[in-house]
Amino acid sequence: MEADILILGSGGAGLFAAHHAVNQSPHLKIIVSAKGLIGKCGCTRMVQGGYNVVLHPDDSVEKHFKDTIKGGGGINNQEMAWTLVNDAPKRIRELETKMGVFFDRSEDGTIHQKPFAGQSFDRTVHKGDLTGIEIISRMRDQLYAKPTVEAWDEVRAIDLLIDEETQRIAGCLMLNMRTGEFVVVHCKAVIVGTGGAATMYKIATPSLEKAGDGLAMCYRAGTEFLDMEMMQFHPTGLLAENSRLNGGVLEEGLRGAGGYLINSLGERFMEKYDPERMERSTRDRVSRAAYMEIMEGRGTPLGGVYVDVSHLGKEKVRKMFPGMVERCQDVGKDLSVEPVEISPAAHFQMGGVKVSNDCESNIDGLFVAGEDAGGVHGANRLGGNGVCDSTVFGARAGDAAAAYVDTLNIPVSVSDAQLHSIIEEITKPLTRVDGENPFYIRNELKKLMWEKVGLVRNGQDLTEAVQELELLEQRINRVAVKGSKKYNLTWQELLNARNLVTVAKMVTSSALMRTESRGSHYREDYPASNDEKWLSNIYISKSKYGDPQYRVEQTKQTHINVKEIQGYKVVASSK
Repeated sequence: MEADILILGSGGAGLFAAHHAVNQSPHLKIIVSAKGLIGKCGCTRMVQGGYNVVLHPDDSVEKHFKDTIKGGGGINNQEMAWTLVNDAPKRIRELETKMGVFFDRSEDGTIHQKPFAGQSFDRTVHKGDLTGIEIISRMRDQLYAKPTVEAWDEVRAIDLLIDEETQRIAGCLMLNMRTGEFVVVHCKAVIVGTGGAATMYKIATPSLEKAGDGLAMCYRAGTEFLDMEMMQFHPTGLLAENSRLNGGVLEEGLRGAGGYLINSLGERFMEKYDPERMERSTRDRVSRAAYMEIMEGRGTPLGGVYVDVSHLGKEKVRKMFPGMVERCQDVGKDLSVEPVEISPAAHFQMGGVKVSNDCESNIDGLFVAGEDAGGVHGANRLGGNGVCDSTVFGARAGDAAAAYVDTLNIPVSVSDAQLHSIIEEITKPLTRVDGENPFYIRNELKKLMWEKVGLVRNGQDLTEAVQELELLEQRINRVAVKGSKKYNLTWQELLNARNLVTVAKMVTSSALMRTESRGSHYREDYPASNDEKWLSNIYISKSKYGDPQYRVEQTKQTHINVKEIQGYKVVASSK
């Protein structure tokens, strides 16, 4: 297949990129491909709480910027963070006037903004408590009106293709999951927006199809990464024993509206960890506090803590959080009248591919946006900044890719040898009679990452995890898959596990390197932040021999000296 731009992923980043690329250059042929169904998969659709944006006259982009840097532990890419807060109002206007998104309004007709944790001003716009469905549905509907955009359902990306002579992006090898057929897309630019790899953990919030595909493909292609140790755990993942609903997010607005977090003794435990902000503290602090309560024996019967909003009143809770009430009802709980058991759950990767402000990677023609890109959130993302990130940088990626393609006069090509090498490697399991089971490997990976590379880390566990991940990778290379390539779920699970282990190795090795605690990264053997050494970013790239190589660079303070922002350091312990 031939295209000008191939977009991998149909979340906020992918769909916004498609809209902007075609609006800038209507003649371009664009393919948007999703591992699931366009507009029905991915995590932007799952966004509940809302979108942080400066709209109120008493608010300012400077306040939003400082909140973002403070929340990120001071290691954010400040240029990207500044772009985030400045572009957000434009994207909100575009969502309303061009996409037809309906956000909730206040009585005076202005867009309603509610409180969210870690914010110095109530700036989160929303559509009830299911904001993502509204945004993605409208964007998807508008996309189908673009005649030069082709949408592919259930076609997953396997590997990026590079022109060996120019070292530019030349396309992507794809797999039609329904038919088992390989598809080679020749294109001038690729935009990667497939999302992160939080599903490598036992309890996780993302959509089930996410498996770090884009991150793993970018690593194999030779892109540079940063801050991969920074994995955010959402503090309020619903506990639903033996159910796929386990880990499903109960939105941050519950805490913003005045909800309590309570341990098994009935104590509001955040008083010990952040007495000033209590439940409205940042996600990293609240998650770690809940984890410590559980580990110190004050957990609930299912091994979590409680979130309680019943004191707000039954009618108010049902009116403000209808989606959350319904979600809890699915597991037999009534959020409006009783406490509900929750646990920290792996949620979002702050680390990712190193990109420019226009989402350019170090490979010409390869653009990366959304959760696949690192830098903007530093060590911890504020709730409400995620869909803001996807739309802001998805738009910039679309603009930049269209401009790149329009000026590209150098032809790009893919060698048959490169293609056949990739195909041979991933189809080998289909030829084996006996071997490992990828579902067992995936489960062992989840357990390993949760226990040794989770909310609270230490050098010994991380060292052991590095070694165990090597063994899991070896086992992946011995997997046997029965059946044909056509909708073979065992084969798909192998591809998922392969990508997740690739990303897990980067997360674990970076966590072992960072000998301090900052943001979402907490080392019990180094419980304090060390600004003298670690107000820095860890970069990862693949050497010419295929092994990862690491370097550490001090974070550039281009807009504000983070040492002037008080209170961004972690709380070492409850004691």
